[in-house]
Amino acid sequence: MLERYDEFAVALPEGLSQQVSDHLLQWQYQEDLCFAIWRPSEGSHRLTALIADLVLPLHGDRNVHGNVGFTADYFVRALALARQHNAGLALMHSHLGPGWQGMSDDDIRAETGHAGAVKAATSLPFLGLTIGNDRAWSGRLWLRTAARQYQEQPVSVVRVVGRGMDLTYHPTLKPMVHYGEELDRTGKALGPRGWADIARMRIGIVGLGSVGSLVSEALARIGAQNMVLIDFDKIKKKNLDRTAGAFPWDVGSFKVNVAAEHAQRCATSRNLSISRVIGSVVEDNGYDAALDCDLLFSCVDRPWPRRVLNHIAYAHVIPVIDGGILVRLRADRMIGADWHCHTVAPGRRCLECLKAYDPSLVAMEMQGLLDDPSYMAQLDPSLPIRIHENVFPFSMNLASLEVMQMLALILGPIHDLGDQNYHFSTGSLERTEDKDCDLACPYPDIVATGDNWYRVTGEHLAARQAHAGKERLGWLGRTVRPVRHLLIRLCHRIS
Repeated sequence: MLERYDEFAVALPEGLSQQVSDHLLQWQYQEDLCFAIWRPSEGSHRLTALIADLVLPLHGDRNVHGNVGFTADYFVRALALARQHNAGLALMHSHLGPGWQGMSDDDIRAETGHAGAVKAATSLPFLGLTIGNDRAWSGRLWLRTAARQYQEQPVSVVRVVGRGMDLTYHPTLKPMVHYGEELDRTGKALGPRGWADIARMRIGIVGLGSVGSLVSEALARIGAQNMVLIDFDKIKKKNLDRTAGAFPWDVGSFKVNVAAEHAQRCATSRNLSISRVIGSVVEDNGYDAALDCDLLFSCVDRPWPRRVLNHIAYAHVIPVIDGGILVRLRADRMIGADWHCHTVAPGRRCLECLKAYDPSLVAMEMQGLLDDPSYMAQLDPSLPIRIHENVFPFSMNLASLEVMQMLALILGPIHDLGDQNYHFSTGSLERTEDKDCDLACPYPDIVATGDNWYRVTGEHLAARQAHAGKERLGWLGRTVRPVRHLLIRLCHRIS
């Protein structure tokens, strides 16, 4: 299973991270330890270990004497719980210094000496995690290379997700980056550390229409270096008034290609890498690509994709920033417009409880009814699912709010901006404080379950219809696009 991955990561819900931090850092000059259960989150190219439950020590389970050790009984008890839950086992311990932590000889012996038993019992590698005295995490997996031989595989990033998001990067796999003159103002405003965190993140954008195309441009301009664009649709003439970077010759092109090329033109970083996924997030290829990300923007207007992204936010501990626009018309005249924006993650109110989508419409979309014109004609014209009057100025405002939600999540000092609702008719922005989900909501119970939970993907009729044909460009597009690609490559080479 592990051979197909070229990157490994770890994610912890904020509440669990706080609990284990309080335990491990309770002594000022003394290391401590505990075990935890982890579950896999398998993306296209990255495996993320999700810390799901703690196995805290009982009296006599560990030896505390400067360095710290655990008893065989404690290890066996923790391993039995991991096996019972069909999950992996992690050893978490503290060091007395800040930042990403190296390993002492005692650390290596403790982890390699138990890697074989963990692999045999759980079929998953032993995970080691170390916390510094500044609450920064570091981690590694012990991969079997031969009989009784295990090699350390460092994880590239550890993320802690909840009201805020803290990221600790491996100093070699994802070294500190510094901004150039192009980003002087942005870097100073965000701070060198904050900007570097954003630059090194893998950020996914699901939906590259009016809002998503603007978000991708904004990220490219502030120096993001790793983006994943997910969309199955193509540019149509009716999209030209509200899609950033789209021109008449792009009609017939896939939206991800247009957005990627536009982001490359706008990029202030020479190292911008963009993964283009022509597909739906509700299908396996789009879903797996989303799991490779540290953060996701939800720029979709359908209930099924929103439900899938809601699931990812909790089961896979990836924060999702979501927004939507509703324009109300009467007799071809606008009578009102509203747009909303919020972030969902463990410890926050979910999209379903925020009423960002109607659960009853998910099943209809899964059956293809929302792509059936005869069925849609029977629905009330005032339903949001039938209203698609997004216009560029409204999309610009919403895209800005979504990017601000990302900055708040990572930089603070106010990490949680709550549910933001803008009313165009009154010019007012309302902020509703975030709160817990409703009592009957299932999403808080699936936090960090990862791939152990049910699969939420399926065949998306709208995506299948869009894929019925390849990109079909008009003569103008066939003439202009090759020249434009050449100019982009020349500009990057010159810079």
